[in-house]
Amino acid sequence: MPTGRRFAKTPEARSALTSLAAEVANRPLGKASVHSIHFLSCGHKAFLVFLKVFFRLLLSLSLALCVISWFLFCLGRFLSTLGMEVGLAGLPSFGRKLLPMMLFRRFQEVTLTHLQGIASHYNLSVDIEARFRSLAQESQAVALALNQSQAAVQEELGHLRTWVRRTQRRGRKADHRLLALSATVSEGSTRRAREQETQRAAVSGLARDVRALRDALLRLTPLVQSQGARLAALEGQLRVEGTGPTIPNVTLAPPRPSNLSAPQLQGGGQASRAPPEPWNPPLDFAHRLQGAQEPRGLGNQQAWPRESPGEVCNVGPALIFPNASTMNVGFLRPGFLTGLRALSICSWVRTAADHLGTLLSYATEENDNKLVLHGRDSLAPGSVHFVIGDPAFRELPLQPLLDGQWHHVCVIWTSILGRYWLHVDRRLVATGSRFREGYEIPPGGSLVLGQEQDHVGGGFDSSEAFVGSMAGLAIWDRVLVPGEVSNLAMGKVLPAGAILTLANATSVGGFVQRVNCTCLQLCP
Repeated sequence: MPTGRRFAKTPEARSALTSLAAEVANRPLGKASVHSIHFLSCGHKAFLVFLKVFFRLLLSLSLALCVISWFLFCLGRFLSTLGMEVGLAGLPSFGRKLLPMMLFRRFQEVTLTHLQGIASHYNLSVDIEARFRSLAQESQAVALALNQSQAAVQEELGHLRTWVRRTQRRGRKADHRLLALSATVSEGSTRRAREQETQRAAVSGLARDVRALRDALLRLTPLVQSQGARLAALEGQLRVEGTGPTIPNVTLAPPRPSNLSAPQLQGGGQASRAPPEPWNPPLDFAHRLQGAQEPRGLGNQQAWPRESPGEVCNVGPALIFPNASTMNVGFLRPGFLTGLRALSICSWVRTAADHLGTLLSYATEENDNKLVLHGRDSLAPGSVHFVIGDPAFRELPLQPLLDGQWHHVCVIWTSILGRYWLHVDRRLVATGSRFREGYEIPPGGSLVLGQEQDHVGGGFDSSEAFVGSMAGLAIWDRVLVPGEVSNLAMGKVLPAGAILTLANATSVGGFVQRVNCTCLQLCP
């Protein structure tokens, strides 16, 4: 049997090919491996073509050699025949007859040997070609498996890239959230530091107010003592003159000092009675005595006259809002130039409507209700919402203002403890605390009289409009003390430091009339 066929069918060759295929199949996948297998597959094909050409040439050469050998054999036979005819003439006839048979057999053996060699070479070439075909098929199968594995790996890599991108997006979102959280924490710490500074300033201000109150009490002590001495002297004089029974247990209330600050004089969250009028010891005491019992010899004395609102003068210009049109508006310019942590708003107001509209409105780009004395027809008659930094507000009772007469109104607020006070005709009618504590009204907004703004400089509603007159309006960036409020209500000198008055109402619209009144009773 030929050598190539035996090699192809041996178990060793099969196991070697199987191990080679398994090794190739179990090799790690990758682009380089795929390209290498592809290159080997192409090389195997080229090598097979080369072997085909080579073995065909070898077969042709073998045939040519066979022909040449046959020709040489025939030539040798011819020469040997000639030689035998010449040289073996002396052989017997039997020998001459066997010699061609022997030569033919020898030629047959040589030819058979050559043909067997050619056949073995042909079988070997065919066997090698079959082996290379099988190897090519196996390499193609391996390449196909590698391509499929590469596609699966690429798909897995695509999923992995998608997961990595999602993870990166989530990481970026987490980073943004952490940055926002850190910014919020830093802002909160800054706000707390600012609030602590504000509280320290408030505490220091309270300490100063306490010291001022103590100094005022020390100054009042001699006055009280002198008042007691005068009272004792007057009682003795009455006993001596025999004008009647003595007035037992007459106690004179101490006068309220006008230089005390409002936070020390008013309590929070409860309405208070009206403060006493400015005290003049002789006249005030005479008025009290005449109210109790008119003594003999003092009957011709008259009581201390009290000023009425109609006699108040020095109120400055007045604005008249004749109806509830949204065109009736007044602008105070330039508005607030700095942030306000305290303010006082005082004005004379007269209205005969069934409700009190919006007296004042301050709006910024951030919020249209930074400061509002807001009234509308849906509220209780005479009620006004005192708004600072929407949505916080306090409801103020202003029912007495709806009688068609002039009334003096003062609204006071401070960010220290969030205290606020409402004075009507020199009387404290409402007070409270914890209202926008530590807040600052920002500057740069639009300040409007008689209308409520839904946006800066506009968005008016007729149901919120003010109908009536206002005079002597003024705004301070501090807290007015009760003495200053009382002086304003009596038409005395305007307290110092007013940042805005009706003189700043440079622009009025609609049917609003601007008049100058020397006294309230002369205003139309």
